[in-house]
Amino acid sequence: MTKGKRKSSKFDYSDAVVMVAPGTKLREAIFAIRQSGNGALICIGDPKRLAELSEGGVELNAPYTPQLLYELSKMDGAIILNEDASRILFANRFLKPDDRIPTDETGTRHRAAERLAKQAKCIVIAVSERRATVTLYVCDTKHVLENIPTLLSKATQAIQTLEKYINALNQATIDLSTREFEDMVTIFDVCKTVQRYVMVVRITQEIEPYIVELGTEGRLIDMQLKELIIPLEDAELVIRDYARLKPGMTYEDLHERIIEISQQDLLNLENISQALGYGANMKAIDTYLSPRGYRLLTMTRRLTPQLIENLVQRFGSLQQIMRAPKEELCQVEGVGEVLAERIRLSLNSLRSQLALDRARR
Repeated sequence: MTKGKRKSSKFDYSDAVVMVAPGTKLREAIFAIRQSGNGALICIGDPKRLAELSEGGVELNAPYTPQLLYELSKMDGAIILNEDASRILFANRFLKPDDRIPTDETGTRHRAAERLAKQAKCIVIAVSERRATVTLYVCDTKHVLENIPTLLSKATQAIQTLEKYINALNQATIDLSTREFEDMVTIFDVCKTVQRYVMVVRITQEIEPYIVELGTEGRLIDMQLKELIIPLEDAELVIRDYARLKPGMTYEDLHERIIEISQQDLLNLENISQALGYGANMKAIDTYLSPRGYRLLTMTRRLTPQLIENLVQRFGSLQQIMRAPKEELCQVEGVGEVLAERIRLSLNSLRSQLALDRARR
């Protein structure tokens, strides 16, 4: 789910970023090259293809070490590594990609790097001597690696923003849960919660590339992110509880469709209502909605997904499950007398906890 992630037959952009992230042997060599004020062209890919698109230099076929790569960078030509960067195949190599391949780069080194990455479907790392920047070319994708302090600053700001949106999502889900127990849910309540959920997902997707690029330096940010997004799993079930699916559409399809709503359209709740299958005119929906019960039954932490599915399929809604006598609950596959009583007690306990949380606010 990483933003900007592109696939090719050979290399994946995010995997390439992982290869050069802090804590890796490649990053160690790149750091040494930058510190020394040198430049470099490091090509990673199919040895046969890269050999065809280059000439001259020195053939090594030696095991990779950061120190060796650093020493070889002192020569003018490109350095060629195999696909997993475990061996250095050539040094001081002259690249000869097709000069008809379009490129927006101005420097000779970067023009050759971009063209080779596109033609050979490989990874090329260009370390600029003059600008002291590191540019990563992966097939048709270009990305300038930022320094660690800048990345940490951006990631920290994004985490702080995420915390605010998570708080808004938690408040929306608590209000929705309370209304669900009271059987007073409106389409506005549902759309507002889904809107908050999508906003949190969007910010999460923005943070993940920072963590990938930070490598070992991003462990604390990664831990914070995982802790913050715990409520997302339950919030996602709001869509499953209320969606009106068209024939042939699955909940997964609908979820993806909602996630892909543009940022501008997301601000208008009518667009979310329409995506959920209720139409764009929210004022025309003047009746209360009843959830299927997936989310609140999951929140009890007492039932397996299959038991929840069995209950929803048997009764159709949360209200029907709550009103069902123990005898009817026991008729559901997998539910015995003990579990039937536990279901009732768990829902009542959750209802009381929600009322208490709401009173404290």
